[in-house]
Amino acid sequence: MTPLRMIFLALAIWGAIHPMYYFLSWYFANGQDFMGMIDAWYVNDSTTGLVWDLTIAAIALAIWIVADSIQRRDWLGPVAVLAIGIGVSCALPLYLFLRSRPRDAKTA
Repeated sequence: MTPLRMIFLALAIWGAIHPMYYFLSWYFANGQDFMGMIDAWYVNDSTTGLVWDLTIAAIALAIWIVADSIQRRDWLGPVAVLAIGIGVSCALPLYLFLRSRPRDAKTA
């Protein structure tokens, strides 16, 4: 595995674990009130801007992953679309990790 692929994998793992720490902390402090968490995302203009920024980035990333996977006929890539449920910070490096893997001559 190349150093670049190891970096992508490390970032995907970090992007899954680090944000989840904050989500779980919120749940333990406030209970499993999902609507309460969504309300907290819109508590002021700054957090609302971040929510929309990440939402638009997630939509763009999902479209790119699907389009790129179809063009490359790489059917493992769309797994990263599921990782958008964890967050863009996990899904983007995961897709880059999957996309940068060596492909054999039959699938290229």
